[in-house]
Amino acid sequence: AIIEEMSGTTTNEGWEEVQQLWLADDYLYANGGGSTYGAGNYYLAFFFFFSTLGTFEIMMTGHHKTVANTYKNGALVAATPHFAAVEPLSFSASGTTYAPINQEQAAFAAILAGLSSTELASAKSSSTFTDLVLGPNNNWAFPTTSAGLKCSSLTAAQKQLVLNAIKTYVYDIDDANAASIFATYSSEIDNTYILYSGTTGMSTKNDYFRIDGPHVWIEFTVQGGIVLSGVHYHSVWRDRVNDYGGTKS
Repeated sequence: AIIEEMSGTTTNEGWEEVQQLWLADDYLYANGGGSTYGAGNYYLAFFFFFSTLGTFEIMMTGHHKTVANTYKNGALVAATPHFAAVEPLSFSASGTTYAPINQEQAAFAAILAGLSSTELASAKSSSTFTDLVLGPNNNWAFPTTSAGLKCSSLTAAQKQLVLNAIKTYVYDIDDANAASIFATYSSEIDNTYILYSGTTGMSTKNDYFRIDGPHVWIEFTVQGGIVLSGVHYHSVWRDRVNDYGGTKS
């Protein structure tokens, strides 16, 4: 109930995504992953002194999903770091097929499909990314210089594609706070950069995408399967200013 209250109501995002990723881990448990996988291996934690005053954080974390909200005096001040990953990419449970991160993957591919060859060249990194730069084990090492293609040079339609991708992360949190954070990110779109590596389909091993703005930081990477054959996705939403409520720890 706590995580549901912290999460958004957008279809296939927010609370629905949390539940689907728990089911994905249950699938891994039942299909070769063993006891280290499964929804039972997710935990709820409270950091700092928990009260309606002061600063505290509520975190739900496990193998492939972390929700970490920081509050001050009863108000949300940060919804990052927020981690989402999935293996397998799609699966069935109780007769329903789920693909929890497909909308994120499709949004990144759509951005790249909407760029010209010149824009693609500007957005492409020569580096190979085998995992996230700022994943769960890399707490505060944002690059000091942004790289890639600056969104100020894009058309309104191209900028909207970038905003669509940002929405798939921001709207994982409760609707009211998501709208407020998204408004900030939208206002900063001209000073936001996009960068990719690998193929433009965002579905091949070592494909990578990054959105980097004054506040917003989103990464998406395609990695080899761990329990199952094929590939799986890792992604993270962070905030250069407000991570952990701005405490940097």
